[in-house]
Amino acid sequence: MTARVPLFINNQLVASASEQIIPVTNPATGEVISEAPLTTPAEMQQAIADAKQAFKTWRNVAVPERSRLMLRYQALLKEHHDELAEILSQETGKVFEDAKGDVWRGIEVVEQAANIAPQLMGESVENVAPGIDTVSYIQPLGVCTGITPFNFPAMIPLWMFPMAIACGNTFILKPSEQDPHTPMRLAELFREAGAPEGVLQVVHGSKEQVDTLLTHDDIKAVSFVGSVNVGQHVYRTATDHLKRAQCFAGAKNHMVVMPDASKQQVINNIVGASVGAAGQRCMAISVAVLVGEAREWLPDIKEALANVRPGAWNDPEAAFGPVISPKARERVLSLIAKGKEEGATCLIDGSDCKVDGLPNGNWIGPTVFSGVTPDMSIYKEEIFGPVLCCMEAENLDDALELVNNSPYGNGTSIFTDSGAIARRYRHEVEVGQVGINVPIPVPLPFFSFTGWKGSFYGDQHAYGKQAVRFYTETKTVTSRWFEDAAKPSGPNMTINLK
Repeated sequence: MTARVPLFINNQLVASASEQIIPVTNPATGEVISEAPLTTPAEMQQAIADAKQAFKTWRNVAVPERSRLMLRYQALLKEHHDELAEILSQETGKVFEDAKGDVWRGIEVVEQAANIAPQLMGESVENVAPGIDTVSYIQPLGVCTGITPFNFPAMIPLWMFPMAIACGNTFILKPSEQDPHTPMRLAELFREAGAPEGVLQVVHGSKEQVDTLLTHDDIKAVSFVGSVNVGQHVYRTATDHLKRAQCFAGAKNHMVVMPDASKQQVINNIVGASVGAAGQRCMAISVAVLVGEAREWLPDIKEALANVRPGAWNDPEAAFGPVISPKARERVLSLIAKGKEEGATCLIDGSDCKVDGLPNGNWIGPTVFSGVTPDMSIYKEEIFGPVLCCMEAENLDDALELVNNSPYGNGTSIFTDSGAIARRYRHEVEVGQVGINVPIPVPLPFFSFTGWKGSFYGDQHAYGKQAVRFYTETKTVTSRWFEDAAKPSGPNMTINLK
């Protein structure tokens, strides 16, 4: 019998009563490794009720105690780092080194959550008026929820619940049904670190379960990472129900290559940034913009990408793994076919990729297009596969215009040896995260993840200072103490503090 993934309710692994399941498959073999239940309505209500009850006590736990919980948790995550990476590899298909990076970037956010105390400090001013003082306090919201995608099943949940919980909230995680084992192991380790009952809950499912979280009165804030269409639905539904929402959606990230850049550095970086993790990164470089004489480097880029190959998670020679599912593979293949139909030149075609011994894997080899124009589907849509679109620009002005006309603004990079060009680009480009000679500029967690335009819906971003503001409210108290309460005084008929 195929094992069923449990729920995580009140620190217990709970077998769902649901008769509806979603198969969880190994992307490299096609083998069904488990079944994820669609959490029943009663179980959803129980998870929310338990989180609400837990909030009543957790919000009053001293901030240093919350920090110490996160310190214990990050120590356990480091201790189980390779174990988590192996679980992650087998359910996502990521090669082992890439999976370890997924886990480590999540650990970095937990370390930031362990330093929560100074981030929760309010402000104060003495004598805002004679004898009157004002102080602000940072307080938690209540029950928060996170809806996470398949592509980073360790990092993205760890973007969310540690910061929310360190701020004094409780949290309900709805991970991707395509790879739920990694988030479940994260929850078990959180319990082992000493998390109280009800502080973190994990439920599984699809749209029905997500909509329950988005519309329930007791959920105060929603964090989401995923596709554009789903992100728009999540944002509209959550805000229509008067919730805070931060929704990270689609991307089309450009790497601008200036002719004064180091050619070999450009080639080395563009390979990993375009096909690493099978291109299933919201910060992947999917468009290379070759400027001026850098257009002559296209044959070298083609040759470098032709020499990398996908493979199993434990194959040390494999550069990347399969895409997550047969459905995802068919979508990528359809876009590759459309690119050819619409007139792009397919320099490398990975459509018929095979991996020895793994005939049922969701394999796509490196694919490179040249002659791509902004009206083509392969440019307009986020492919989310190991596909690189190469475009040309006469100069920096043309490159900036191309990037700024994109509806997305998640990330971009420029490779150049000119400080003046780099400064102008980072100043004028309309993208939230910019790399200068760095291909994938994901900031460390003491900054925030700051996508713009159609890549983000909301006001406050993930992790860093913005996450603290997202998961908290500010309470401002103005006070005065009378030295002689018996002294007669007339009625105060003004709002002035005098």
